[in-house]
Amino acid sequence: MRARIGMALTILAALAVVALPPWLALQEARRQAYTAESEQVRRYAADVLRRTDGTAQQIDAAFRQLKQSGFAPCSAESLDLMRQIDLGSSYLQAVGYVRDGSVVCSSMGGAPLALGPPGFRTAAGVTIYQDIPLSRPGQLPLMAVGRDDQVALIHRDLPIDVWTDVPGVALGALHVGGLGQPIARGPVNPAWLQRLDKGFEARFSDGHFVVSVLRSHKTQFVAVAAVPLAELDRRAAAIAKRLVPAALVAGLVMALAILLLARRQLSMEAALRSALRRDEFFLCFQPIVRLQTGEWVGAEALLRWRRADGTLVGPDLFIPVAEEAKLITRITERVLRLVAHEAGHFLAVHPDFHIALNLSADDLHSCAIVERLCAMLKECGAQPANLIVEITERGFLNLSSAREVIGSLRERGIEVAIDDFGTGYSSLSYLESLDLDFLKIDRSFIEAIGTGAPISLVVGHIIAMARSMGLRMIAEGIESEAQSAFLRERGVEYAQGFLFGRPMSFAELVQRFKDREHAALVRQARAGADA
Repeated sequence: MRARIGMALTILAALAVVALPPWLALQEARRQAYTAESEQVRRYAADVLRRTDGTAQQIDAAFRQLKQSGFAPCSAESLDLMRQIDLGSSYLQAVGYVRDGSVVCSSMGGAPLALGPPGFRTAAGVTIYQDIPLSRPGQLPLMAVGRDDQVALIHRDLPIDVWTDVPGVALGALHVGGLGQPIARGPVNPAWLQRLDKGFEARFSDGHFVVSVLRSHKTQFVAVAAVPLAELDRRAAAIAKRLVPAALVAGLVMALAILLLARRQLSMEAALRSALRRDEFFLCFQPIVRLQTGEWVGAEALLRWRRADGTLVGPDLFIPVAEEAKLITRITERVLRLVAHEAGHFLAVHPDFHIALNLSADDLHSCAIVERLCAMLKECGAQPANLIVEITERGFLNLSSAREVIGSLRERGIEVAIDDFGTGYSSLSYLESLDLDFLKIDRSFIEAIGTGAPISLVVGHIIAMARSMGLRMIAEGIESEAQSAFLRERGVEYAQGFLFGRPMSFAELVQRFKDREHAALVRQARAGADA
């Protein structure tokens, strides 16, 4: 049942993984399309603003030239100058003089031209005539800009005479104060100006258009350009055609990886159950030495798994699966049985030698593990001092039950070590709230000794902390004499690592233990003879 639920959840996760990349690709296509459209619409608005500012600059320059010339209005000299100004400008249709609402003379000649009522007058004293009555049907609409008695005529649609390669683009030139009618092509909304606030640029979508609004730094005019959202959708669809297939492939690959991993996880779980039935687990033992003397005082029992085909599976692979599958307590029971079978007799006759056993977080949920350990010791004829249990920091996630189990172990004379301190979840507050005997310094800190790496400083802090709390220390992963000397000088009591011995069978451990004892006796005898 549990496997079916796990597979169902895995399938749901795989489906989500398949769907997520295409969804993200669609969002990215939309983002890229919006960026592209907003950049394009800004270019349109910038072109409108360039034409508006350019027209204003040419008008201002024309008025200055006429005024500075000193020529009498409408004189032959002024008419000639007006024609020169007209020919030299790119935006002006004519310049002239105005009297009583009519252009009385200009660079284009002809009869006086009535300007009609003014559209509005700016704070700078400039009058805008937006609707000049046309003398002939079909003539391009004109507007006039006047200051004092001078006037300039321009095509009314000149600021928005911008080429666009997108259908439905709206363009406009508006007075920042909302004076007069906008010069517009398409549905320009004057309310868009409110998005500027006190700034000079705004880009946004109003639900119908992607809009760019640019305010001139030189005049009181604002340029507006807008592209319909339909164009944004078209561009997003084109980008999505490139992104979504690749994202779908990526999603399928990730989903396949999840399914394969889940299958492997489930197959690993099934293999673990089979391994428990077939007794495929065995123990190796790595010696633990007293640093000051080199004496072998114990060994850590390390679980290994050899499958039926001879393949060795490391604990880093199968222990997490066992924990996830709730098989870890059964594996702990198997370890106890193996220790009793292989080391029980030796421990019974060597009360000063101990075996270190690793307990999982699940083992600490109740005091049942305490009873099993005591039963194993009774079966072997060993003593509580023959055992040290090692608990990783994950075992302290349920602190109250861990504290109860640890207290019960220590009441029965079984000592407790915290393993891999500093690499997991716990902190100093955990240590202060628990009755512990040993602190194991993780190999990751030992490896940094002598390297000059910042982590190498941590070892000294851990040693000082353990000493202040009255904890004995075991350093693991020692591979060099330099590391051993460093720890010995700082008062670390015990150590294990390749420098002292690799993991081995218990039979080999016993033989090497006896060889060392024999060698020690020989040295003592020689020393006595020499004395």
